[in-house]
Amino acid sequence: MKQAVKCGHLFSTAAKCFAADQNVYVEDNRITEVSGGEVKPGWQVVDLSDKYVLPGLIDTHVHVNLSGGPTDMGQFGHLSVPDFAIISLLNAQADLMAGFTTLRDEGAIGFTDVAVKNAINSGRTWGPRMFVSGMALTATGGHADTHFAPYVKIDEQMGLTCDSPAECRAAARYVMKFGADQIKVMSTGGVMSQGDDVGAPEFTLDELKAIVELANNRGRITSAHAHAGDGIKLAVKAGITTIEHASLADDEAHEMMLAAGTWLVPTLCPGANILEYGTAAGIPKWMVDKDELVAHAHGIATKKAFDMGIKMAFGTDCGPPSTRHGEQAHEFTLLARIGVPAADALMMATANAAAMLRMDDKIGSVEAGKLADLVAVDSDPIADITVMERVGFVMKDGKIYKQ
Repeated sequence: MKQAVKCGHLFSTAAKCFAADQNVYVEDNRITEVSGGEVKPGWQVVDLSDKYVLPGLIDTHVHVNLSGGPTDMGQFGHLSVPDFAIISLLNAQADLMAGFTTLRDEGAIGFTDVAVKNAINSGRTWGPRMFVSGMALTATGGHADTHFAPYVKIDEQMGLTCDSPAECRAAARYVMKFGADQIKVMSTGGVMSQGDDVGAPEFTLDELKAIVELANNRGRITSAHAHAGDGIKLAVKAGITTIEHASLADDEAHEMMLAAGTWLVPTLCPGANILEYGTAAGIPKWMVDKDELVAHAHGIATKKAFDMGIKMAFGTDCGPPSTRHGEQAHEFTLLARIGVPAADALMMATANAAAMLRMDDKIGSVEAGKLADLVAVDSDPIADITVMERVGFVMKDGKIYKQ
């Protein structure tokens, strides 16, 4: 199919602004040309002449297993792996309809994220483009380990425990064997895990290096959940590609990230939402108490990282309590509240995210040769970033999913 998308305003990632009256020519699933003037004859017109058009959005931190309910984590051990596969597909589809044409899943039970990716890629179903982790790697008692009584055993969980360099290498090989595009590690404790310290490091430097070495040898990137100083610093020293959250990062951690060229994915949504909705929404009190330790500091640390020039990509941690799939564009609003300019936030969700995923030859900008991923909103998001929460047009791979 030959389509000409007539754009009233088109976001240029090269200029970091909108250009007026542009036509995007799409043949099958690829962009063949971007130019102004009248639409060429023989092309089917998609009229977005009154819209603001952008590249398909990229959310580099989601959990498709989780749906934003207050006690979703409690479903582990109760639902089957096939249940989680169906939940994951529905959540991924909701994200696509919100304008997120590409997702990076940051840890899922039983390789259900891999199953959803494969089903979409094969054409058996529809959904966003997915870049997946399989199970995250965690230390015993760490953020993605279970915290059931010692006599309670389950076969599947979101985390794969490993406690030495040799075990970490084996775990990394295992998740890559079954389809992981990257290796996700839990470098510190977390807000949503009961019984660990949100700031304590959980892997040694040698353990992290073993994981990163294997990933690098196979051309994979690595991602570290890390809230605080020592856990961040160890991950950076090991050569981790991206730090997730960094809510309690100190000056030394920021300086190390800047010097190493490490990416930061801030994920402001869960902290803000858990704090806002709290126990009144059914969120456990212990989780709210832990969140209070990090939520206020998170915005300050993120703005400091932005001002320093640390590379940042857009991610929302969609799935934890009150951060629901299809609603994660609220992250744009939260970035604006801490002082990140709207144009830079848009870059984080397009060109920056694509570069971090090493997919910038395919996605992240509207250029000839790239995949035809486009979204549109009714008004200028640089003037009012909240409009990104109301995406009205979605095209992925040249197919229109929402108009």
